[in-house]
Amino acid sequence: MNFQIRDAITSNMTNNSAEDVRNVVEDAIKRGEEHLLPGLGVFFEKLWNSAGEQEKSKMAGELAQAFAK
Repeated sequence: MNFQIRDAITSNMTNNSAEDVRNVVEDAIKRGEEHLLPGLGVFFEKLWNSAGEQEKSKMAGELAQAFAK
């Protein structure tokens, strides 16, 4: 079986509310299970690809700060 995680995540999250998305993210983080990390990566990829240059710079700066602690 050829399982495409991007397609599966996109299909499962299409038309979800902001509250639904937040709940999925918070649940994945709370569980702390390694197999959930690729799904969170798909979320970030979607966000990054839809962001403008200013938003990307802000996200990169926030991530750099988060990893500096």
